[in-house]
Amino acid sequence: MTDTPPDRLSVNPKSPHHDEALLARGIGVRFRDQIKTNVEEYCLSEGWIRVAAGKTLDRKGNPLTVKLTGPVEVWFEDIQADV
Repeated sequence: MTDTPPDRLSVNPKSPHHDEALLARGIGVRFRDQIKTNVEEYCLSEGWIRVAAGKTLDRKGNPLTVKLTGPVEVWFEDIQADV
């Protein structure tokens, strides 16, 4: 496995950007100098993250998300990067 996280990753199993093996390693996300633990999806090259909008669900039972833009940093938690 590589030590570089992918450009885009999602926790939703129905997404084409979902990768269970990478998620099992643990992904750390820093957005605007704050470590986020509720990220549903991120994209490094485009500079955005999707986070759940409270406890609201859509009609299919998935959490409603909000897209936030800004600087995104990502690392693998099992590497213990200097964060």
